[in-house]
Amino acid sequence: MTQKYGTAPVSALDDPTSPLGAGESSALLGGDRDTAVKRAVKREGKASMVSSISNLANTIIGSGMLTFPLAMASAGIIPGMITCLFSGSVAVFGLYLLSLCAARAPHRRSSFFAVAQMTFPRAAVFFDAAIAAKCFGVSISYLIIIKGLMPNVVAALYHDLSSSTPPAWALSGRNWISLFMLILVPLVFLRHLDSLRHTSYVALFSVAYLVVIVITVYYNPLEGMPERGEVHLIHFSPNFVSTFPVQVFAFTCSQNLFPIFNELRDNSQARMNRVIGGAIGSATLTYEVIAVFGYLTFGSTVGANIIAMYPSTSLFIAVGQAAIVVLVLFSYPLQVHPCRNCLDKIFHAGDVKAVKAVAAPGEEEEEDDEEAVDEDHAGGEMSPLKHTLLTAAIVVSGFTIAFFVNDLQMVLSFVGSTGSTTISFILPGLFYWQLTRADRNRNNALSLGALALAAYGGCVFVFCLTFNIYQVIRPAAGGPAHFQ
Repeated sequence: MTQKYGTAPVSALDDPTSPLGAGESSALLGGDRDTAVKRAVKREGKASMVSSISNLANTIIGSGMLTFPLAMASAGIIPGMITCLFSGSVAVFGLYLLSLCAARAPHRRSSFFAVAQMTFPRAAVFFDAAIAAKCFGVSISYLIIIKGLMPNVVAALYHDLSSSTPPAWALSGRNWISLFMLILVPLVFLRHLDSLRHTSYVALFSVAYLVVIVITVYYNPLEGMPERGEVHLIHFSPNFVSTFPVQVFAFTCSQNLFPIFNELRDNSQARMNRVIGGAIGSATLTYEVIAVFGYLTFGSTVGANIIAMYPSTSLFIAVGQAAIVVLVLFSYPLQVHPCRNCLDKIFHAGDVKAVKAVAAPGEEEEEDDEEAVDEDHAGGEMSPLKHTLLTAAIVVSGFTIAFFVNDLQMVLSFVGSTGSTTISFILPGLFYWQLTRADRNRNNALSLGALALAAYGGCVFVFCLTFNIYQVIRPAAGGPAHFQ
């Protein structure tokens, strides 16, 4: 049987309308895991191109965009723009490699876990741990942003719409993240990624509003704006080492590429390329605009959260800050979703069987009816109880950390230098290289590029993580407080 590259392989799969096809893990890390039933109907995707691009773009465009002006201030306008384009280009290459790997996984069962089982099965549990840690860290950063912005929103609304002063409880960010958990909890328990497409549309509108703010305020400064610092075309500072991982983090969306591949109605390679290009292209343009105009507005005095730099006495700014709250609010479930599934795979690491890759183009795929394929690559179906416990553990622990931690740049720097580099560069490069190493028809240039991508990710990981640890532990009088 000949298998076309980038299309779904013919295998015995379940009917998505049946109870067996309703499992959550099919969205990311390997779906319903009933290996005792041989499936006769192929699972098909239902997601549209628009919803897929929106979900992937919403995964990319999150809290990282708020720190891009600071990243540009650490290097200057020209290097800042170049590093943004470079980070986006490298991210595209990593996503492209992952999409090629996804095409070799069993039909619509692609996942980091599944590909790891086909390449480095003994290390699969560590890969899942890295993904879970990355997604967990990003979810914390979202809560920190909400905690920092909501008091400003309330102050601005009371300033413009009321003559009274806001109550003390409304000026506490901790109270607001506690209240917003009432909205987030139902969303994080959803089982399918495509169910979040409508919230992604709302969140992307919030990004457009932020772009309008940074452009408008640059040309029409508001009262109460801080004095602008120096602006340089080229000006590298030591902070560049800690802000560069933030740019890496800002393009990270690899954790949701596999569910999008599984759920896209026609997941051919050409359509996946359009999804990847559309999402990364829109993110790059957004980041460049925010970075340039934000830096030109505040210069060297720009902070780690650009939207918090604007005065809280303007209704125009208050609406924008509220829009960012909406953005990160609806992006939060997109991080809990893969984190939960990765933890599920870690707990079932000992029950996993090795998975055979689908044949590459031009190769004959061996059919073996004696050996049933475990298409779901895990130990057992995620029961409602386990789904509830894992989700609750992620939400409660993340909320507790965000309740006390205030330094957004610290969180993003560590997440960018560890989890983001692992799943965006190291794993895509190693996975593709290992999958094609024995393929006689492989593209040697692409394989070498994959190895180079993995090596690049390893260098960023080690160097930036070491620098970030040094920044935290060095005795610096008057340094920024990370806890409150």
